[in-house]
Amino acid sequence: MYVVIFRAQARALDAEYSAMAAQMRELALTQFGCLDFTAATEGAQEIAVSYWPDEASIRAWKQHTDHLAAQKLGRERWYAAYSVEIAEVKRHYRHPAP
Repeated sequence: MYVVIFRAQARALDAEYSAMAAQMRELALTQFGCLDFTAATEGAQEIAVSYWPDEASIRAWKQHTDHLAAQKLGRERWYAAYSVEIAEVKRHYRHPAP
């Protein structure tokens, strides 16, 4: 399993941003095999953490036409800066256990 950690410094998040973020989350979960997707914003800081079965799924999602458009809008309007980290999850556990 892989994790994508997206961190951003927001400029101005508007209604179009909220709609686009929801659309990207839904697209990841329903069409590209994303296993879980959680995002939070505190002040101007945003973080989104998503889990994926493999790197090919991440690449396919990143190259989807709608996601490319969202990335462009993010750079132009919504984010002053952002970073993306992709890592392999070596271990996972939770409480209570399933």
